[in-house]
Formats: sequence, C-alpha cells, structure tokens
Amino acid sequence: MAGNATKTKLDQTINERLAPNSLTVLERRYLKKDEDGKPVETPADMFARVAGNIASAEAVWGSTADVEAAAADFYELMTSLEFLPNSPTLMNAGRDLQQLSACFVLPVGDSMEEIFDAVRSTALIHKSGGGTGFSFSRLRPSGDNVKTTQGVSSGPISFMRVFNQATEAVKQGGTRRGANMGILRIDHPNILEFITCKRNGDFENFNISVALTEAFMEAVAAGEKYTLYNPHTKEATGELDAREVYQLIIDLAWATGDPGIVFIDRINRANPTPQVGEFEATNPCGEQPLLPYEACNLGSINLSRMLTRDGEGKASIDWDLLKEITHRAVHFLDNVIEVNRYPLPEIDEMARGNRKIGLGVMGWADMLIMLGIPYDSDEAVSTGAKVMEFIDTEAKAASRELAKTRGAFPNYKGSIYDTPEAEPIRNATVTTIAPTGTLSIIAACSSGVEPLFAVSYVRTVMDNDRLVEVNPLFEAVARERGFYSTELMEEIAGHGTVRGLDAVPEDVQSVFTTAHDITPAWHIRMQAAFQAHTDNAVSKTVNFPNSATTEDVRTVYDLAYELDVKGVTIYRDGSKDSQVLTTGASAKTGGEAGGAETAGDGRLEPRPRPEITQGRTEKIKTGCGSLYVTINWDEHGMCEIFSTMGKSGGCAASNMEALSRMISASLRAGIDPHSLIPHLRGIRCPSPMWAEGGKVLSCADAIGIALEHAIEYHETGREATAVSKHADKLDNLAGACPECGGVLEHESGCAVCRACGYSKCA
Repeated sequence: MAGNATKTKLDQTINERLAPNSLTVLERRYLKKDEDGKPVETPADMFARVAGNIASAEAVWGSTADVEAAAADFYELMTSLEFLPNSPTLMNAGRDLQQLSACFVLPVGDSMEEIFDAVRSTALIHKSGGGTGFSFSRLRPSGDNVKTTQGVSSGPISFMRVFNQATEAVKQGGTRRGANMGILRIDHPNILEFITCKRNGDFENFNISVALTEAFMEAVAAGEKYTLYNPHTKEATGELDAREVYQLIIDLAWATGDPGIVFIDRINRANPTPQVGEFEATNPCGEQPLLPYEACNLGSINLSRMLTRDGEGKASIDWDLLKEITHRAVHFLDNVIEVNRYPLPEIDEMARGNRKIGLGVMGWADMLIMLGIPYDSDEAVSTGAKVMEFIDTEAKAASRELAKTRGAFPNYKGSIYDTPEAEPIRNATVTTIAPTGTLSIIAACSSGVEPLFAVSYVRTVMDNDRLVEVNPLFEAVARERGFYSTELMEEIAGHGTVRGLDAVPEDVQSVFTTAHDITPAWHIRMQAAFQAHTDNAVSKTVNFPNSATTEDVRTVYDLAYELDVKGVTIYRDGSKDSQVLTTGASAKTGGEAGGAETAGDGRLEPRPRPEITQGRTEKIKTGCGSLYVTINWDEHGMCEIFSTMGKSGGCAASNMEALSRMISASLRAGIDPHSLIPHLRGIRCPSPMWAEGGKVLSCADAIGIALEHAIEYHETGREATAVSKHADKLDNLAGACPECGGVLEHESGCAVCRACGYSKCA
C-alpha cells in the first residue's frame, strides 16, 4: 500500500510539472499502450522506464549501485524537463524494439545489388521509426552504359522513386514512419533533373538538398563554368554555367521550398574521423552529417530552465546549472549508444566505433524573452554564440572525463583528436542543434533555436469552435503590465504578430519576436552563431514572406556561405503545397434565394432539377490536383454543383460527389448560396495550395471559392479567379495536422503540430 501511495504521489508530482498539452502528447505518442490502444503507463512510469534502461549500461563499467544511482539521476534529469533525449529513446527504451536513434545515413552504391540492399535497409529503419539520409551521387548518370546488361542506366532520379515508393509502402502499415533526405552533388551530370525533381509535387517522402562544392561556389563568384563528372568513370562529361545553375536552385527553393543546400566540402573539413570515411549525406532535417551506416543519438537541453533571478526578479543565465546539466546529458547520451539495438549490424559497428552524440538545445527563444533580448539583435546573436560555446566546451570536458574510465571511442587513432598533447575523448562528436518539435511540446518551451512561431493564434476545433492559443510568457507579461484582454489576444491572432499594435508596449513588441518579424539575414546570423560552436550542424529554417524575391533568397545563400554555416533550408510563405492560413475572423456573406418546394407535412424539399440549365466551370488548383467545379442556374437561381478531380478515384471521388449532391440539394431547397460559403471556406486538409491572391485550403474550400466567384459573376457579370483572403491572416503556418486538424508549424525543415505532437519528419 505504501508503495502504491508513493507511486500515486509521484505520478501527481510529474503531472503537475507537465503542461496539459504535454500530457496529451505523451499519452498519444509516447506512453506504452495495451492492445486496445489504452496507456498502461503514466508519464512518471515512462521516465522511470527510460531512466532504468539507459542506466543499465553502467553495469559494463561499474556495479549495481552505480546502475541505481544513474537511474535516479537520469530520472530527475528528464522529469525536471531540463533535458530530454530524442523521441525514439523516450518511446522505445526498455521496450521490445529498443531502437533509440532518430536517424541514419545509408550508402547507395552503383550496382543493382547495392541499390536494392539500401532499399531493404531503408524499409527496416523506417519500420523501427527512424529517418534516413542518402547520397545518390555514386550512381552513374542516365544514359550511361551498363556492361552487365548491355543496357543503359536510368540514372539517380529514377532510383530515388524506388526509395520514395518503398517509404510509402512502409507507411501503409498504419504508423507514420521516418522521412528521407536525398542529396546529389552539384557536379553530377544529372544535377539539373535533381534540382527540379520536386517541382510538380513528386517525391513527397523526401527532403532534397544539393551538395555544393567549393569549386562550384568559386565558379559562381567568378561567373565561370564548372565541370561535371561521371561518378562511375571519374571522367569529365561536360560543363554548366555555375551562375545559371545556382540561380535555378534559388528559383526552385523560392517556388517550392526544395532543394535545400549543403556545403559538402565545409562539412568534410569538420569530419572528426576522415580515416573512417567521407561525409556524403545528412539526416532528413539536415543537422546531422553522417558517414555511411552512422546513426544519430541526440538530446536537447531546455534553455528556458537555465536561468536564475536576482532579488528584483531580473533574469540571468545560470552557468553553473548549465554546466551541470551538460555533463549529466553527455553521460546519458553515451549510455544510449551502449544499450541501443540498431536495425543493422553495419550501423551497430559504426555507431560504437565513433560513438557520436549530439547534444543540442531547445527553448532558446524563451531564454531570450526572459532575458529581455530581442531575437533579431546583435546581443541575441552574441549571447547565442556564448551559450553554445559554453555547452560545446563543457560537453567535450564531460566526454573526456568519461574516456578516463570507459576509454576513447574505438576509431580514435587517426582522428582529429589523435595528437600527442590531447586527452582522449569518448565521443567523436558531442554537439548538434536538432529540431525539437515534439520534445519542446513536452518541455513546454520554444523549439530548437527557432524564434517563436506565434504569440497568439486561433485554433479551430470540432464544430468550428475557435480557441485562442496564447504564448504563456506573453500572457504573463500582458497580465502583469495590465494590457491583457481576450479581444487583444484575438487581434494579435489575426494580425500574426504584436509588432505595430499600439495596445502592446514597444519594449514588449521588440522582445516577443516571431519568425516572420525577423528579416531573413537574422535567421542566418543566428544559425551561424550556433554553428561556430557545434560539432555537427544546426537545424534552422530561414523564413521569408510570400512577397520575397529570388534575389532575397540569393542574398541569404550568399550570406550563409560567407558566415560558414553548413547548410540552408528556406521557407517562403506559401511556397509548399502543405501550407495553410488558419487564423483570423470569419468572413460574412450575404445571400440569394430560390424556388424550394414544401412536402405535405411541411418539410422543405429540393425542387426538381430542370431539363436544361446554364452555368460556368472553373478550374481551381488544390493540393490534391486540379479541381473542376461546375455551377449551374435555372430560372429560380443557382441550382446545382458538379465537382471533378482529374486524378481522383475511390473515396476521393465519392466524397466529392456526395458533397456536390448535398450542396445541390440545399440550393434547390432554397438555401441562400451566400450562407453555404462560410461552411465551406476555411475547411483545411493536410495538402493546401497557394493560389492567386490567397490559399486553397482543401477541396471543400475550393468549392466555396468557386461559389464566391459564381455569385460575383451572376450578380455583376465580372469574372473573378483570384482566391479571396477570407478568414485567415497568419502566414507562417504549414498546414492542417492530418491527425488532429490542428495547426502545423513549419520549422527546421519540417512540419510539427504542437496540439498532438504529429511530426512530418520524425
């Protein structure tokens, strides 16, 4: 009984520490469940499970007492929310799967056997919940001779399709699996096809990046041509104009968000084990360059909890606490390598040989707010560099301490650390800035080193109820300083930012900076500040407004090269099909009527359809393809709608037909078509589409748009094709969550729902 009472108190303590949304996400995605999908552990149980499992590694070097002490320490480390490991560790540690790594890089060799071995390995990794990165640069170009078959090669892009389809097949198993990163060197003969391969919506299971070389960037600067090489023969195959290719990358990134870029020579200059291999690819979000068959074992310190306050309440960084948490986190992550069950023996060998860990941060934007420092300021950039330099220095010190009792990583000899004067180190790398979308929900802090997504936004839930979500730090300041009101929070949600609002004091406006308040150059400067003191790389999205030009993108790419970052991911508002506007006040519309019939018992019934009608057909691009909406009139007014999707079939076609029939029946029953529009506009799906003047959020939204246009044409004789900006004003969102319908935030090259924890890339 005493044990049960203690456990109940412990559960209650942890639950009180966790925010309501944190508990929701843990229950939906992390806690162990029974066959009916009901949780069979509490958050406290989960943390105890993980702590005990990771601490079990102590038995290799110590005693039972060491295991128990480490388990208690790791439990407190996580439940304090001062540090959390990557999601697979929380989900799988101490369970049958025991696969604790988030991402992997697999080699893709230039033979059919090697290619399909990689496809098989990909399926196994995705089945275990991991993501994969590939370089397709070893594959011979399309049209090249294949001696074994007397045929010709189909090229790397055709084989990328095989990997894409394999990922899709694994996803059909019922659980969302990891994404892919595809990389091709800029000097591959098929580079132009690669750059444009996602232009028409293909390869939805891939992020893609171009590996830019120093020789290419020098050719861009000089306005010269550069050489293409056949990776099979190593021979030159031709030349391209460097500036034209650079501009094509920029144009496609501006238009679609892909490709990203990585500076591959710069990445390899930082390779700690060049004697083991060369970097060719990164993980799906780009922050972790990995050798073939390497895995990433990541964790993040919550910077929002690394603060102390003086007697007057002024916040400052608690350097002693940050040092302590860094050392404990390195200990934790090194143990993860020891107890991890990797999906392939080659991965196990590489992971244990280099023992790479990636300690990063989350809550950076929160820390700046509590320090009173605007994100887009020199002080913020210098503070970021100082914080990360401290973490990197202490992480290496912790790794060297571990090496004294556990030994250096096995591939130490020949590494960059292998010098006469150096102390051995346990881990080949110690720091990485990863995206922390779901982890930051659990820890109730901002994600990674990104700025705030929004200060306040409206979330539409069941039955179109609208809930105003307000950043807790902003709400606390607003209440303390007396300018909080529900009306102001609604206004901020519609405005998308506090900047420019007279009701918010100027000093508060400057500190509560959101992603789209910040000019793109500040994103790069912040990324560079953290990159300067990070072994691996920094996951960061450079946000652009929809009005940004390709020249704006080029300026950021040039600055990234100048400031020595390892790669860039940009996101121009509206550039991806998966973006949607989701906040603001609903539009109001008027109406027209016509011609209903009444049954004998008084029920309203649709009037019969006439033999001849007249109308108009409009083509509207949606995230699922082109939708053709036909709207017809009879002598009483609007009477029917037909909608056809060019590529649809099965459920999609039947659902569209059902929706059109119901709208048609409503129109012939005399329902004012104006009154139907609010019920259609604003409905979101996971694949919205940017269109002229606004966004098409779903097929239902498209029909609402067509209704608006048809009414205007019928009433004024004018044709309207632009999508009206109706309810939604906030531009930095990434779609509707396919699982809960909540808001997706686009950050660090991925899309995350902070309502349920869904992540497109995890």
